[in-house]
Amino acid sequence: MIEKFTTSFKIPELRRRIFFSLALLLVFRIGAHVPIPGINSEALKAAMQGFANTILGLFDMFSGGAFAQATVFALGIMPYITASIIIQLMGAAVPYFQRLQREGEEGRRKITQLTRYGTVAIASVQAYSVAMFLQGLDTQAGRVVLNPGIGFQLMTVLTVVTGTIFIMWLGEQITEHGIGNGISLIIMVGILSRAPNVLLNEITLINQQLRNILLDVILIGIMILIVGLVVGLTQGTRKIPVQYAKRVVGRKVYGGQATHIPLRINTAGVMPIIFAQAIMFIPSTLGTMFRESAFIQSLMSIFSVAHPIYWILFGVIIIFFTYFYTAIAFNPVDVADNMKKQGGFIPGVRPGKKTAEYIDNILTRVTLPGSIFLAMIAVFPYVLMKATGINYDLASFFGGTSLLIIVGVGLDTLQQVESHLLMRHYDGFLKSGRIRGRRRF
Repeated sequence: MIEKFTTSFKIPELRRRIFFSLALLLVFRIGAHVPIPGINSEALKAAMQGFANTILGLFDMFSGGAFAQATVFALGIMPYITASIIIQLMGAAVPYFQRLQREGEEGRRKITQLTRYGTVAIASVQAYSVAMFLQGLDTQAGRVVLNPGIGFQLMTVLTVVTGTIFIMWLGEQITEHGIGNGISLIIMVGILSRAPNVLLNEITLINQQLRNILLDVILIGIMILIVGLVVGLTQGTRKIPVQYAKRVVGRKVYGGQATHIPLRINTAGVMPIIFAQAIMFIPSTLGTMFRESAFIQSLMSIFSVAHPIYWILFGVIIIFFTYFYTAIAFNPVDVADNMKKQGGFIPGVRPGKKTAEYIDNILTRVTLPGSIFLAMIAVFPYVLMKATGINYDLASFFGGTSLLIIVGVGLDTLQQVESHLLMRHYDGFLKSGRIRGRRRF
């Protein structure tokens, strides 16, 4: 595999794409350390320690720590993701967006334009909320904002919205001129940026004899096993055979080939965990805002990560959102209609409505084990924290949103590099692997 990795740098175009992507990702990480003017960094650091297990902590994870440091990239790429999700949801309910999805390249261009407008609108609202949030923070180290007022609010909105637009542009440039999906790579790099601090903390604990080195060896073995299971979940598919009838047009015969419809075990990806985490963090977020309310504090104790009710409810919500998002992302009726128009059919199943029902039935059964396993992966970091006593920063790399994004983006990028190698008659990274989409020539 090391030989194939070095081979990828021998192809000029692929080498240029890889270095281009790395350069823009470096720009993103530099911008994540440029603070908004007028911020007391020491007071900010003290204030942000109480928001680790709230929805703001989730927000900070996707921004690569930029939110907790109040930098120009404080919002990260989250406004773009939110706008994309809203557009996708509207595509399942609003006829206008459904029509755009059927218009091919022109429709996709219009959807991209609307997503950008939505990103600016959402980022503007969130940036103003960030400015008001920072102005309200007051710690023993002093006020977080040195000179609060309308000037700071306007400057923060302009700075942070511009930073979000710049990140969106970086992601589009990586997608077009680099390797991999730019937006996904930015999210992955933001998550991995926490890894060096976690590793240094573990080394410090081992040197101070506060951590048993045998425990770290066991944790490494558990991580390898979990990553392997997540790869299997990400790549797992259920293939439905499809046969296309032969058609005679003039002197040529079209069709007649056999293919399949790949139904992924985890069609929804990481979105169910993100939605579920956002909902489960609401009580703890309210608890930080209403510290005087006894009801909110009691609710916060029940929904803390150390309470079993949190784990059970978290898993149930993930299963629900897995089915919900799968229903939006994959429409069996459209698939059946397209097959019927092209002369395709599933052996033993009548075209049209029966085919849609057959596909929907299989999709429902395939999604159940996938959703349960997804819930188990999401809950596993909290179980590991309870069993071993490790902190959340380390446990988050053993499952949940972080691991699924890292594995999913890594596999997608690896597939794109493999496609470049195979187009030039090189072997891919894994000669006997099962990376979906691989072709032999």
